Amino acid sequence: MEEDMEDKTCMLQESLDLQAAEKPFYEVLGEKYPPSPIGNPSLINQNDGVGDNNFSGNYGNCPGTNGYLNSIFTDNFLLPNSVDFPPESVQGNNSISQSSYSTSNSAISSVEGHLDSPDSILQVPDLSSESQSIWQFQKGVEEASKFLPSGNGLFANLLSIQPKVEMDQLSVKVEKDERECVLGGSKGRKHPHREEGDVEENRSSKQAAIYSEPTLRSNMTDIFLLHSAGDGKEHYVARREALQNKTNKTALPNGQSKASNRGKGRGKKQSGKKEVIDLRTLLVLCAQAVAADDYRNAHELLKQIRQHSSPFGDGNQRLAHIFADGLEARLAGTGSQIYKGLVSKRTTAADVLKAYHLYLAACPFRKISNFTSNVTIRTASANSMRVHVIDFGILYGFQWPTFIQRLSWRTGGPPKLRITGIDFPQPGFRPAERIIETGRRLAAYADSFKVPFEYNAIAKKWETIKLEELKIDRDEFLVVTCLYRGKNLLDESVVVDSPRNNFLSLIRKINPNIFIHGIMNGAFNAPFFVTRFREALFHYSSLFDMLESIVPREEWERMLIEKEIFGREALNVIACEGCERVERPETYKQWQARIIRAGFLQQPLDRETVKLAMEKVRTGYHKDFVIDEDRPWLLQGWKGRIIYALSCWRPA
Repeated sequence: MEEDMEDKTCMLQESLDLQAAEKPFYEVLGEKYPPSPIGNPSLINQNDGVGDNNFSGNYGNCPGTNGYLNSIFTDNFLLPNSVDFPPESVQGNNSISQSSYSTSNSAISSVEGHLDSPDSILQVPDLSSESQSIWQFQKGVEEASKFLPSGNGLFANLLSIQPKVEMDQLSVKVEKDERECVLGGSKGRKHPHREEGDVEENRSSKQAAIYSEPTLRSNMTDIFLLHSAGDGKEHYVARREALQNKTNKTALPNGQSKASNRGKGRGKKQSGKKEVIDLRTLLVLCAQAVAADDYRNAHELLKQIRQHSSPFGDGNQRLAHIFADGLEARLAGTGSQIYKGLVSKRTTAADVLKAYHLYLAACPFRKISNFTSNVTIRTASANSMRVHVIDFGILYGFQWPTFIQRLSWRTGGPPKLRITGIDFPQPGFRPAERIIETGRRLAAYADSFKVPFEYNAIAKKWETIKLEELKIDRDEFLVVTCLYRGKNLLDESVVVDSPRNNFLSLIRKINPNIFIHGIMNGAFNAPFFVTRFREALFHYSSLFDMLESIVPREEWERMLIEKEIFGREALNVIACEGCERVERPETYKQWQARIIRAGFLQQPLDRETVKLAMEKVRTGYHKDFVIDEDRPWLLQGWKGRIIYALSCWRPA
């Protein structure tokens, strides 16, 4: 009897707490609080010990039976995917909240009428089940209510929504507003291949909506991509001159930059003297300790590097910070997981485009490569009215808008252009999403310039592509390009049947009129970690020094380039091994031997084009940039180190 009295006392206390929480909600809704069995001994005794009646009595007092419960299941902030409620179901919710709960049967029937609807996401236990199931249901409602914001603001917002407004319309409006923020207000559109019946597809579309890429043209995309003529050229020249002016203001009288310290990080002052820290030496020593599994020494060296490095400091400090991250990930054995996370992290095309524009203005590497490649294609295909470009590693396709624009100026009218965009599949539900969006963007430019255009997107491993997938027409002038993405293919040190050689064999089978190949010149593909680390350190030191000499430290586009591009590559080189290490650059002489073995003959680049490219670099960019030729390779670099190389080939 004592236990029964304690149980009843606890039940009364819980019911009183529920009433106290419920009454403010009824006042907001303008409802009269329903009569309660508490305080009426006859009702309590009548329902005591009977499972179904006890459920109906307590359910009537549970806050989940009114608009409070409806908000849990229909509020946009709590549903991972918005649920499409038909107008009649929304009206049903209102009728339930206004119904009387004076009898248990009416309450149960009203709740059943709502929860049995096909759109409901709640599975209600059978009303004839034992009280244990009923208690679990009530407990679930109470747990769900903890996630709701406190106060009456939520219900005021819900009351302002008209009954016939579908919840999916609200989520679409949120997605639309986020898309309009991309590229200064240019509007995107939903993916046309969305299938409403597939749960996984719906989930992926909701996930990708925030990262929707700009599809159509806008003034900003024209300024950034059409930088060879008109307003785009004016903005590009102005940006380049602004960087040069900032560089001149921060330079010392002898011509050196304030931040240039030949690899020495800033140290602490001791006894009036400035301590000099050689970060590069510390990084190499730490790499040697990591290779020897000397964890104690490695952690001590990492601690020193961390003290003198920073992602917001000068170029050497930023480089040391990124390389320290790679060494730390290798020590912890988490390099592959971190790299996969960085790859899965999506950066909007708008941010990438702005960083690309800064990169074009700061250094000539991509601009000269695109210029030389486009002029070579246009010159070689001058007599053809049908041109087919197969671009391995198309990414965002930033190279092609100026190419399409120049084709539209051709005497006699533009040719029909067909582009096959090929890239590695993205992780997630839509591996080809970025490549397809690239095609839409290029189609918009082709339509505006009145160039007949066709696009084919392929998201596969390059060595697995079949010849028939490329839809080759021998009446077309066929061009194959691969600019700076061959480094991501595995080689014979990992797989016996080398994907790198298979890729070149595929191009030989395509039998193009010309094959333009650009490579990142690097020697950090060695299987020995310390050797690879040292070469990677020299390579990225040149890139970080170049940005430090030209771009102000506070430019967020510079930070994006250093972290999202260079930093991710360096992490993969340092902390990943085997098939998971996809950054495997070779020197241009190694690539030359590979391509000749695959059955190609190297073609000299047009002399006038090369002279014009060299003139552009020497008159428009920093004096420390290098551009030269070596056995028909066009070489580009910084302070004597060759970083990129471009060549032209045809099948033997």
